[in-house]
Amino acid sequence: MQKAIIGKKVGMTQIFDDRGLVIPVTVIEAGPCIVTQVKTVETDGYNSIQLGFGDVKENKVNKPLKGHFAKSKLECKKHLREFRVNATEDVKVGDEVKADVFEQGDKIDVQGTTKGKGFQGVIKRHGQSRGPMGHGSMYHRRPGSMGSTSTPGRVYKGKKLPGHTGCETVTIQNLDVVKVDLDKNVLLVKGSVPGAKGAILKIKKSVKSA
Repeated sequence: MQKAIIGKKVGMTQIFDDRGLVIPVTVIEAGPCIVTQVKTVETDGYNSIQLGFGDVKENKVNKPLKGHFAKSKLECKKHLREFRVNATEDVKVGDEVKADVFEQGDKIDVQGTTKGKGFQGVIKRHGQSRGPMGHGSMYHRRPGSMGSTSTPGRVYKGKKLPGHTGCETVTIQNLDVVKVDLDKNVLLVKGSVPGAKGAILKIKKSVKSA
């Protein structure tokens, strides 16, 4: 099975390698996950596995999901994520996936939802520069010119304007697994990953690694 797991972002810290160099790492609680569904080309048109992560009370789950778990004869899980795989012959419903699916030195891609920052102006949202802050300039943090007047008589698509920022699905590629702690089901990943503390992450083998 292709290496894949659901994780929860715990936070960031730093560790020292064998040479005494400091490495900034993100601590991710990776699994344990349960295979809740297996899709194949014959039945669904593509190969994938669905993983469940996190315990949840049955009365907190809606009826469609209750039926989904009852069909698989599994306990309800709080988070479900699907991963495309090349083949599904060696995996079946009910299999457990733990942090040891990865090992030190692996390259991974981590997908999550970034922090939401609400409605922001163009300076924070797009990194534009402000105008002079003197009292007479009359132009400080506004977006600037909207374009011509009667021609074209509209604002072109893609104009960088104020708006909602963050809360987007982002994938960080080619991150290094620095350490795997199977006792605590924890991955230490070099660098930062999307989302706030407690964010749910999709972790899988890097698609661009050599």
